[in-house]
Amino acid sequence: MVNTCRNFANKLDASIDGIDKEERILFFKLYSNFVFALKEHLREGVIMEEMEAIDEAFQKGLLSHDHKPNYIANQIFHHLNRLYRKKKITGDQLIIMDQEVRELLDIIGACERIKNTPIPYSYNLFLKKFIFIYITTLPLAIVDFYGYWSTLVTSIMFYILASTEFIAEEIEDPFGRDDNDLPTDDLSVKIKANIKEILIK
Repeated sequence: MVNTCRNFANKLDASIDGIDKEERILFFKLYSNFVFALKEHLREGVIMEEMEAIDEAFQKGLLSHDHKPNYIANQIFHHLNRLYRKKKITGDQLIIMDQEVRELLDIIGACERIKNTPIPYSYNLFLKKFIFIYITTLPLAIVDFYGYWSTLVTSIMFYILASTEFIAEEIEDPFGRDDNDLPTDDLSVKIKANIKEILIK
């Protein structure tokens, strides 16, 4: 995502070098909104306060669409085509930037696949059964060696195995707000700053 956004901003900067600042600000806002919308789309819902205000039509369109990142990508396509129709960019430049925008759609799909692909139920169930059977029978195997200490040893083993199983469940969704999740908030702020530096000089 970081590389795709930087690539698009650099190519757009080179393509619309003579275009007024309003166009640059528009694309900066669209791309910034896309990044923040995708971040929250992978959680429980988009935070409208994080969106850069563009115009009333955009705000209404954003509110009326369930899949907000897809709507914003659609708006980027529309504005690129508008620049082409106004002869502000060439057909070759449109094709080059079109590839970058299509990569955004690929990123949406890839992230959604990660989020919506859980650990297989059979694997999860087997792991729980294994831990239960192992911990239940472990005291029988070690009681001759450890005596009363076998209770403590069994508790430690249960903690280790149960923690491993819990970690497996935690990494199913790396887009949350837990400490061990991906730093998507920091990445979004970083991408926004990078695009602003490139497009709004």
